[in-house]
Amino acid sequence: MNIIKISIVPIISLAIFLTLSSCGNKQSELDSHDHHAEEAEMGESHGHESESEEDGSIHLTKEQIETVGIELGDMKPIKINDFISATGTLGLPPQSYASVSTKTSGFIKNSNKYVEGSKVKKGAIIAYLENPELIKTQQEYLEVEGELTYLRQELERQQKLVNEDAGVIKQLQKLQSEVSVKTAKLKGIAKQLAYLGIDIKELTPDNIKERIAIIAPISGYATSVNMHNGMYVTPEMRLMDIINEQHLHLELDVFEKDISKLKEEQKISYTVPALGSEIYEGEVHVIGKEFNTENKTVRIHGHLVGKRPRFIKDLFVEAKIWLNDQTVQALPQDAIIKDGSASYIYITFPAKQQGDEVQFTKVEVIPGTEDKGFIAVKLLQNLPEDAKIVVKGAYYVYAQSKAGELEHEH
Repeated sequence: MNIIKISIVPIISLAIFLTLSSCGNKQSELDSHDHHAEEAEMGESHGHESESEEDGSIHLTKEQIETVGIELGDMKPIKINDFISATGTLGLPPQSYASVSTKTSGFIKNSNKYVEGSKVKKGAIIAYLENPELIKTQQEYLEVEGELTYLRQELERQQKLVNEDAGVIKQLQKLQSEVSVKTAKLKGIAKQLAYLGIDIKELTPDNIKERIAIIAPISGYATSVNMHNGMYVTPEMRLMDIINEQHLHLELDVFEKDISKLKEEQKISYTVPALGSEIYEGEVHVIGKEFNTENKTVRIHGHLVGKRPRFIKDLFVEAKIWLNDQTVQALPQDAIIKDGSASYIYITFPAKQQGDEVQFTKVEVIPGTEDKGFIAVKLLQNLPEDAKIVVKGAYYVYAQSKAGELEHEH
């Protein structure tokens, strides 16, 4: 009995060991299989992301597309003008400026209450000028006129006597000379009075004027007022400056490199930053003939068309001189994404999309002139016929692509 008992124990121990070893090997195989499967799955996943990034595509769900308002479309033929940038001011021709001064010395009386910016009409009385010399000049005219009347009568009488051989030729000649001198003097005084604004036809001993009116030479706006009642003035003094903005125009400076592109009657759009962002219109009227060697520019004079800005002398102007009116393929500005020195659009193929995801691919383009919210676009290669362009919401697609790149790097 004891022998049998000793033999059975080792056998049982061996059986238990073999059983445990078998289970352990099976578990190791299973763990190894699961680990390799996980690695393969991760590798496949990484390989998909790499492929997506390499071809510049990104996937968005239809829900994302609807939420952010992404819209698809095509390039459109639109008239977009190329232009030259120019700067300058609102200007006036020399004849639109006038300075008011007196024609003789005197004291200012009864001046109207003009201030800078006041509207002035041509012929309006700005003030009156008083000077005793005015009275003397009118008095002298009337005296010479009376003397001349007497001399002419006497000359007529002497002429009759000579004709009847009863007069003296020498006396007649003397009277003729005196009449000529007095006539010249009377005409000279008459010119002086007319220059001062006194009408000699209405001048009599009973209506001699003690003052004369200072008249506005043009209609416009007062830009400076330098007079007041009781002030003594002389002809060289500027009492008021008036600007007539009826012939307001643009004075623009164009750089040397753009001179060859200029032509008369080209359209101009301009803004006056100090007055707001409103855009006004004009056209090229005169291209200057003098080159500014210091600034390397040529002066352009432009006529204003339609609505005009409020004129304030020497206000800065920004302008575009339009060169042509051509039809180009263009996209809305929101469709173009600038990334560094490159520009892109995003395209997709709606007919090929399956499931809930939509794939977008970026395509490099060359942007051109911008006008009225559109940009002329030049493709580096033709797009497939079934391709649609993201015309709205392109920046969201771009942002999602950047977010994907950051996540992948992490």
